[in-house]
Amino acid sequence: MGAEKFAADGTRVGPGKGVRLLVWGGFPVAGAVCGGVLWALADWLEELRWKPMRPLFKLLDALSEPVGLVGFAVLGVLAGGVVALLAESEYVTVDVSDDEVVCTRDGKARTLERQAISGVFVDDGRLVFLGHGAEELAVYSRREGADLPGAERLAAALQAHGYPWLPDGDPHRNEYRRWVPGLPGLPEGANELLQARERALRDGDKEEIAQLRGELARLGVVVRDDGNKRQFCRPARPRLDA
Repeated sequence: MGAEKFAADGTRVGPGKGVRLLVWGGFPVAGAVCGGVLWALADWLEELRWKPMRPLFKLLDALSEPVGLVGFAVLGVLAGGVVALLAESEYVTVDVSDDEVVCTRDGKARTLERQAISGVFVDDGRLVFLGHGAEELAVYSRREGADLPGAERLAAALQAHGYPWLPDGDPHRNEYRRWVPGLPGLPEGANELLQARERALRDGDKEEIAQLRGELARLGVVVRDDGNKRQFCRPARPRLDA
C-alpha cells in the first residue's frame, strides 16, 4: 500500500490509503467527542476560578441540550479537520521515474535528475538524496516535521528504476564532528548559522531548523542533529541550489 503507478514508467510512494483514512476519519471523530465532552462539563467548568473562560462556559450552560451538544460536536469536527489538514501537509510523496525523482511536501515539489543522484538512504528519521560531491541534494527529516513513506517501499520503488539505494544508511556517518561554538575548520559564517540553528532546535522552530540547514549547505557544511538537540556537521562540496 502507498506505492502505485503514476505514469507508464513511474512509481509513486506516499502515505497509504489506510493512513489517510485514519487521519481524515480519526481526527474529526476525536474532535466531535471532545466537543461533546466540553459541553457536558460546562456546569463544572463554570465553577472554576479561571475567570477569563467563565463567559464561555456560561454561554454553554445557557444553550439547550440539542443545540449545545450538536453545536460543540460540529466545532470539534471542524477542529479535527484542521488538524487532519495540517497532518496531510507534512506527508512526503516521492514520484520515481527512470529520468528523475520528484519529492513533494506541503504542495512544494522538488525535482532531482537521475544523473545528479549518487545514493539515497533513510537513517535516523531522515530521507536523504546524496550528490556526487557528498553533498545532500534533498533532505526530509521527521525532526523538521516531515512524515516519511516507509523505507522498504521507497527502496523497492527506487531500485526498480535503477537508483542507488544505500541500505546501511548514511555512508558518511563517521565524518561528522560534534558541533560546539567556535569549532575550527568551518567556513566563514558557519558557526553563526549553527548557533542560530541551535536556538531554533531549542525553540522547536521546525521551519527555521530546515532553512538554516539549507543555508549551511550553501557554505558546504552538512548538518544533522540527534534527539538531544545536539548538532553534528561534516564538510561537503558547496552547492548554490541548496
